[in-house]
Amino acid sequence: MRLLRLWFSLDQPVSRRAYALSGFGLAWLKYAVEALVVWSVTGAWFTPLAYLSPLLSSRQAAVGRHDWLLLALAAWTLPFLWIGVSMSWRRAEDAGLHPLLAALFFVPPLNYVLMLTLCALPPRARPREPRAAAARGERSHGARSALLGAGLGTAIALAMVGASVLVFGVYGTTLFAATPFVMGAVSAYVFNAGQQRSTGNTLLVAMATVSIAGGVILLFALEGVLCLAMAAPLGYPLAFMGALAGRALALGAGVARQGVAIALLPLPLVAGLEGAARPQPPPREVLTVVEIDAPPAQVWPHVLAFSPLAEPPAWFFRLGIAYPRGATIAGQGPGAVRRCEFSTGAFVEPITAWDAPRRLAFDVASQPPAMAELSPYRGVLAPHLDGYLRVRRGEFRLIPIELGRTRLEGRTFYELRVFPAGYWTLWSDAVIHAIHARVLRHIRTMAEGGARS
Repeated sequence: MRLLRLWFSLDQPVSRRAYALSGFGLAWLKYAVEALVVWSVTGAWFTPLAYLSPLLSSRQAAVGRHDWLLLALAAWTLPFLWIGVSMSWRRAEDAGLHPLLAALFFVPPLNYVLMLTLCALPPRARPREPRAAAARGERSHGARSALLGAGLGTAIALAMVGASVLVFGVYGTTLFAATPFVMGAVSAYVFNAGQQRSTGNTLLVAMATVSIAGGVILLFALEGVLCLAMAAPLGYPLAFMGALAGRALALGAGVARQGVAIALLPLPLVAGLEGAARPQPPPREVLTVVEIDAPPAQVWPHVLAFSPLAEPPAWFFRLGIAYPRGATIAGQGPGAVRRCEFSTGAFVEPITAWDAPRRLAFDVASQPPAMAELSPYRGVLAPHLDGYLRVRRGEFRLIPIELGRTRLEGRTFYELRVFPAGYWTLWSDAVIHAIHARVLRHIRTMAEGGARS
């Protein structure tokens, strides 16, 4: 029970010895379990270097095509994430630093620098000011404190969008993980600084802060509805974690509000450092397969080019995600140019391999925006629509199977420069699978219709 309180509470002090022993011990336990699970499922060795790497590709290389295993490892990581944040929060306070520095726990590789620093720093008493209500002999108004906290959290969100996206050109972990945590912590701290509020109301204020910030970002045409909706499942839980920490900080009656403000100053700089240190992401492969009741020779012409799709787009495509409409080709053999028309423009695809009727491969010379932002305004062009998701190449493989049928495989190789990759690639992979399925179903319909006739 003492260990559980040490790991999961926010009121138990954390010494550097407890921090180091818990950190290294739990890291070793986590690695041992993950290595054992990966080996039992795939037969591959999950190396310590791959475990410590912040790149999603390192884990993908270990789990292979077992996507469910990657999701299971992510779920297994969640309690360790809370332990790391909560203990870093309390260790920073024990070392005389501002607890909000624990937000760096979300930002690789600065998280390793933070943890090693906290393992080394000795305890140091921090000057603590009396609780505001006790000092003034007054009770703060709940609605006013909630609005002030939500306003400060929204200001932090706007400042970080401006610094991270518009100045440094980075959609990174600082923006999508550290910032919601800090927003929740600051709004909860302000809400509870003058008078203790309930945990439920504190979480409501954090939720309102994230929601208001999203509305203001939409109002200023910095993002569209769809992208904000995709960011919400990441932002709200992290804001709730921050809110619990911010409430504990306020009830501890320690840190002046000026100290909170000073602790926020390095956050935009961290975003810039993250962008400078971020390596080029490796290409990701998305594979989708259909089986067709026609031989490869019958399928091949419909792979090269296909008529406009009569099938209406799925509901999520109608929200603004780009979807395919048809394809044409000019020329034959390597050097021919295929043009795949999407709802937002055309992919221009120079052919690099032409092995009829087995394989067609192509590079992508140019591509349209990945979506048309759903927004009250017309023509919103968020920065992430330009170059942050880059399709590099693609291919079709036609494999003959029994009874004169064909296994048609569609592959796309792309790079995504939005982090944390483990979260955002869930969305991008799902969208590309849906695009593949729409094209492959159409090819199957056309090929099977030709085979019957």
